[in-house]
Amino acid sequence: MAEIRLQRVYGSDAGHPGMRVLVDRVWPRGVKKEDLRLDHWFRELGPSDQLRKWFGHRPERWPEFQRRYREELSDPARRPLLDQLVELARRGPLVLLFGAADEERNQAVVLRSVLEERLRS
Repeated sequence: MAEIRLQRVYGSDAGHPGMRVLVDRVWPRGVKKEDLRLDHWFRELGPSDQLRKWFGHRPERWPEFQRRYREELSDPARRPLLDQLVELARRGPLVLLFGAADEERNQAVVLRSVLEERLRS
């Protein structure tokens, strides 16, 4: 099985090997582009502004956020980007970078789950 790690952009780099992909729709506040070690920015895979603002990282909205975000990811326009991430994961370790403070309830967690499902099928 492919290795897909999650890493907060505000944490230490920890030197994890692999392709590093930012999956936030907006650039992380206070982070300079030249300071963030990344290979790709797939902003189009981040949750829509409407969904992101509705969620507001409120834990009670997490189950519904997951459902709505998965629905957004099922949009055919996002399929090529998901395919690209799956291919990157097949080639070697993949690190999904995100800016959210909550490391257990954010879009990267959902995205990793979707990618793992696609890798199994």
